Amino acid sequence: MTKHAFPFSAIVGQSEMKEAMILTAIDPGIGGVLVFGDRGTGKSTAVRALAALLPPIQAVAGCPTNAATLKDCPDWANIIDDQVIEKPTPVIDLPLGATEDRVVGALDIEKALTKGEKAFEAGLLARANRGYLYIDEVNLLEDHIVDLLLDVAQSGENVVEREGLSIRHDAKFVLVGSGNPEEGELRPQLLDRFGLSVDVGSPKDIDERVEVIKRRDAFETNTGPFMTHWTGEDAQLRDKIMQGRTALPAVKTPDSTLRDCAELCVALGSDGLRGELTLLRTARAYAAFNQDGEITREHLRHVAPMALRHRLRRDPLDDAGSSARVARTVTEVLG
Repeated sequence: MTKHAFPFSAIVGQSEMKEAMILTAIDPGIGGVLVFGDRGTGKSTAVRALAALLPPIQAVAGCPTNAATLKDCPDWANIIDDQVIEKPTPVIDLPLGATEDRVVGALDIEKALTKGEKAFEAGLLARANRGYLYIDEVNLLEDHIVDLLLDVAQSGENVVEREGLSIRHDAKFVLVGSGNPEEGELRPQLLDRFGLSVDVGSPKDIDERVEVIKRRDAFETNTGPFMTHWTGEDAQLRDKIMQGRTALPAVKTPDSTLRDCAELCVALGSDGLRGELTLLRTARAYAAFNQDGEITREHLRHVAPMALRHRLRRDPLDDAGSSARVARTVTEVLG
């Protein structure tokens, strides 16, 4: 059994899912990705492959929250050396059965018993800071963990007040969730926290299915040459992501684009203004990825389905799916 993660670039099809993840790598402020679809469609594979694709970060050595500078590292970590090292962007799994203590952190029992010290043991939210937090089967997550995530996603800070501890630390991460819609729906409050939503399905094209089998078989039986080829492809994609990050601040946003965003969301009946803001950020990231200097209607058309499909109110008189409703409204509003 190979210990390598399947390369991101080698995933066949599922272009919208891969693109959504790339755009959040260019602008983490987009707010994360929700991937819903059938079993065995590459959802978990894509997230785990993303870890190897992401550019590394600069972080203080030994800091449990991956702080970029010593002053950003929390006092309870007791880090005094300001040595900065390069490390992979964290991609942390949050298992369904994880306890609250494991997620937010808790009293370090070992130190309390052996040394009589009241020390904090960082949880998954600390480890995910400046990276990605991945939840498989997110629609099955327990309600009290969902409530925790909503609080942290809103504030960007994890607060622990218990067992005589009063702890705060940064917890800014891109939330990625995947699941099968047949196993239950997502709470509306959590659904709204995902910037982008992607539907994936099993490929219907025979040639595409054959290519999936061929690549997976090569990955498992001829790992060395397979990884050599696709690691090179991943490196090129990583370079494009870095170029997109560099270009992002310079992308211009015409007033006409802002009006288009507002008209689209009003026509779709999107609640609040999060839809417009996410649509704008996603279109800007897409423009930066393509090295375009200004957001155009073409950019909006391309990203509107992933930015807006999960923000629609249900219409019992409309049998069309959310993707079809977005596509129809985009055509009506943008031409």
